[in-house]
Amino acid sequence: MSKLDKLKFRTRQEAQVENFRKMILAMTRDIRVVLIKLADRTHNMRTLGALRPDKRRRIAKETLEIYCPLAHRLGIEHIKNELEDLSFEAMYPHRYKVLKKLVEVARNNRQDLIERISSEIKERLENVGIVARVWGREKHLYKIYQKMRAKDQEFHSIMDIYAFRIIVKNIDDCYRVLGQMHNLYKPRPGRVKDYIAVPKANGYQSLQTSMIGPHGVPVEVHIHTEDMEQVAEMGVTAYWVYKESGKNDSTTAQIRAQRWLQNLVEIQQSVGNSFEFIENVKSEFFPKEILFLLQKDVLLNCRKEQLR
Repeated sequence: MSKLDKLKFRTRQEAQVENFRKMILAMTRDIRVVLIKLADRTHNMRTLGALRPDKRRRIAKETLEIYCPLAHRLGIEHIKNELEDLSFEAMYPHRYKVLKKLVEVARNNRQDLIERISSEIKERLENVGIVARVWGREKHLYKIYQKMRAKDQEFHSIMDIYAFRIIVKNIDDCYRVLGQMHNLYKPRPGRVKDYIAVPKANGYQSLQTSMIGPHGVPVEVHIHTEDMEQVAEMGVTAYWVYKESGKNDSTTAQIRAQRWLQNLVEIQQSVGNSFEFIENVKSEFFPKEILFLLQKDVLLNCRKEQLR
């Protein structure tokens, strides 16, 4: 099978498109096919240092445009995050170093505040009898960089570089926790998201809210059950963990994973050729993006909202 990084939609021979089609269909039978591809790309990104700067940037750009959305579409966030940070470092090494240093300084300065917020959350939940695990997680550098660019702000103005996760036993407790969080801190209007009632396409489920914490610091909280947390970490691959562990109960994540993979099979059965299959898969992987071919091997990546 040819390397995915040699594939450019509609810019290579039919045989290469066919190889990509086979890889996607092989993924529906064994997720390890695409995991190997993602692991291989991650390894390559970690060892870019020996390459020429222009080649590093080309590979990094390709990673951001193809592999990161693929990992995100599968819900494998830890791989997506690492690939994004590695691509960021390769494309903008100076910006990466400066931002990394700023985050390290902020981490030291805000450690006491983070511990205070975590303690207040734990104490509130204990007082109302909700059993939960709570911890804070620092957002990865590329996400912070994207937020700075989107808001046209400098780093010192970006306060919400941490997100807290709260893991509970069941869905009812998720909603109870949400209510307690809004009693503890003032919620920010329009920042509550219910991905339990309406899960993401890759099976991700959670309640998310952003509030105003101590000293006006934004407090972002993600609330999951144990099963939801596993899917948040592993994406649709969590289905195979359940399958191999011998669990027979069908969780929402499992059902959505099966539907998503079955949808890829149905696409293959309904289209006439490999190029048509690729077009449909592009819609599956990049539902909010449109890829325009400007010239040979040059792609323009636009958000749909930018075309309105």
